[in-house]
Amino acid sequence: MVELKSDTALAAMREAGRVVARALAAVRAEAAVGVSLLELDEVARGVLRTAGATSPFLGYRPSFAPVPFPAVICASVNDAVVHGIPDGYRLRDGDLVSIDCGAVLDGWAGDSAVSFTVGTARPEDEALIDATRRALEAGIAAAVVGNRTGDIAHAVGTVARAGRYGLPEGFGGHGIGRSMHEDPHVPNEGRPGRGYPLRPGLVLAIEPMLAAGGRDDHRTDSDGWTLRTSDGTRAAHIEHTVAITEDGPQILTLP
Repeated sequence: MVELKSDTALAAMREAGRVVARALAAVRAEAAVGVSLLELDEVARGVLRTAGATSPFLGYRPSFAPVPFPAVICASVNDAVVHGIPDGYRLRDGDLVSIDCGAVLDGWAGDSAVSFTVGTARPEDEALIDATRRALEAGIAAAVVGNRTGDIAHAVGTVARAGRYGLPEGFGGHGIGRSMHEDPHVPNEGRPGRGYPLRPGLVLAIEPMLAAGGRDDHRTDSDGWTLRTSDGTRAAHIEHTVAITEDGPQILTLP
């Protein structure tokens, strides 16, 4: 069931989104060579705690997962696309890191992700991150009243394919509101004019995931969560929570 949010609900979701933005900024500021992924998770936990927010990630267990998710961030490094579980891995010079974080505040959720490099950036990683950012921007620009989810998917996919990047099959964005994952699903590739109609009050998490090797197939680690590129090439993931309004798309996960 798709719920259209009132102006009051959108204001509350913006506050949850600001908490997410602060958590991601704090994690990115702390990320450096030698810092562990568990330490980054602790940074995000501190931001949520200070804000009086809870994590929609912690303890989350969808049908595919063998165990509940044990952290408040997903920390995906290099060939990990999404859903990386923070562990004792210490960041190395040149690592490409994607951090996904959510927050629930006063009953409303926010969800966002960033990708960045640690230390010395490789030009090809910078290009991948830039393409992922542009794909997100294109998707957001298509998130207007009168369009459909297929228009967002087409916009994201067009940017990705122009750069010859892969789009992990079956993964994309989603509705969000009282729960982190709501209908409708928002693919990262599709045909314009198809899918669920975009109406005022609909809120979507739009999240391009691009794979440098150009392949769409992927594999899952033995932990049942971490999704990796099938060819070992690097991936990037950037996400915002976006409200559809009569005045155009409104990003709710900004500081």
